[in-house]
Amino acid sequence: MSAPSLSITRRIRSTPFSRRVEAAGVKAYTVYNHMLLPTVFESVEADYHHLKRHVQVWDVACERQVEIRGRDATRLVQMLTPRDLRKLSIGQCFYVPMVDETGGMLNDPVLLKLSEDRYWISIADSDLLYWVKGLAYGLHWEVDVIEPDVSPLAVQGPKAEDLMARVFGEAIRNVKFFRFEPFEFDGHWFNIARSGYSKQGGFEIYVDGTKLGEPVWDRLMEAGQDLEVRAGGPNMIERIEGGLLSYGSDMTRANTPHECGLGRFCDTFTAIGCIGRDALLRVAAEGPVRQIRGLTIDGDGVPPCTTPWPIYGEEDGEDELIGMVTSAAWSPDLATNVSVGIVRMTHWKPGTSVTVETPAGVRTAKVRTLPFA
Repeated sequence: MSAPSLSITRRIRSTPFSRRVEAAGVKAYTVYNHMLLPTVFESVEADYHHLKRHVQVWDVACERQVEIRGRDATRLVQMLTPRDLRKLSIGQCFYVPMVDETGGMLNDPVLLKLSEDRYWISIADSDLLYWVKGLAYGLHWEVDVIEPDVSPLAVQGPKAEDLMARVFGEAIRNVKFFRFEPFEFDGHWFNIARSGYSKQGGFEIYVDGTKLGEPVWDRLMEAGQDLEVRAGGPNMIERIEGGLLSYGSDMTRANTPHECGLGRFCDTFTAIGCIGRDALLRVAAEGPVRQIRGLTIDGDGVPPCTTPWPIYGEEDGEDELIGMVTSAAWSPDLATNVSVGIVRMTHWKPGTSVTVETPAGVRTAKVRTLPFA
C-alpha cells in the first residue's frame, strides 16, 4: 500500500526555490506556515549522513518574517516575549519564546533587530502575524506590521562556511553565531545570519525578493560541486539528536516556556509589559511539574511519531501515565531510537527507566538529557 500524497493547491504556497527543489528530486514535503517545506530527497537516513559530513542547501522560505517597524516597534516586540530585549543590539539575533495571556507558547521564533525601530520575527509554524496585527490595531500604537517578501535559504553542514565564502566573500567567516550582516549578491544586499535548524553549523540567507531565489540557489550549487553540495532540508534524526524542538510537535499553546526547557530565555521579572507575565511569574517561582526530556527507546527502529505515544512509569507499584513522546527516530550514529517527550517531574531524572507505548509495541526506555549528541 502506497503512502497518501499531498494535494498541492494555491492555498499551499510554493517558494522562490520550488522549481530548483523539484529538479533536485525532492521526495517528500510537509506544510509549514501554509507553504511547502521539503523534507526528504534521497532518504531520511541518507540525507542525515550527508548533512553531517558535507553541505546542503535548504529551502526554508516557510520561515516567514513578521516585520514590525515604527516608533512603538520595540515596545510591541517586548510585549510578545518574556525575554528581556534591552540587550538586543542591531545585527543580533535572539531566540525568543512568544506566549499568550496564559503563558502558553504561541511560537518560538528568531528575532532579528534591523534598526532601532525595525525588527524581523522569523517564525515557526503558527499564524503569529495575525496575533501581532491584532495587538497593534487594538493598542492604536504607531507601528506597521507586515509580511515582507523575504524568503530564507539555509546553507547547513560542516562545509557550509567554505561554500558561503566562495559565493559571498571571505568576510562571511567573521560573522559570529546568532549575528547577521548585509552581503552583496549581484547588486542586491541580503542579510545573512550564522544560524539554522541543525547542529552542524551554517547560515541563513534572507533572500529579499522572489526573483532572486533561483539565481542564489544556482550560484551556491555551482560553487559547491567539489564540496559535494546537494539539496536538503531539516532532518528529523539530526534535529532530535541535537535537542532541537519543533513547535506544533514537541510544544504547543498548552505548554509554558518553562515546561519546554526554555526558562533560560525568560527574564520574567525584568521583561516589563510582556503579555502572560503574571502567569509566568507563578511558574518561575514554583517551577514546572512536567518538562521536555530526551528518551532512548530500546529495540529496532520505531515508526514516525505522528500522534503522541504514552509514557508510563511506576508509582506505588502501579504503572501510571507520566508523559507523552512527541518526536522519535532511529539514530544510525547512536545506534538507538532517540526521542523527545514531556515527562512528569517524578520521572524526569536522567537514567530513569520508563516504558513507551509505540505503534510497534510497548518498549522499555530511559530518560536522557538533551541534546543527545
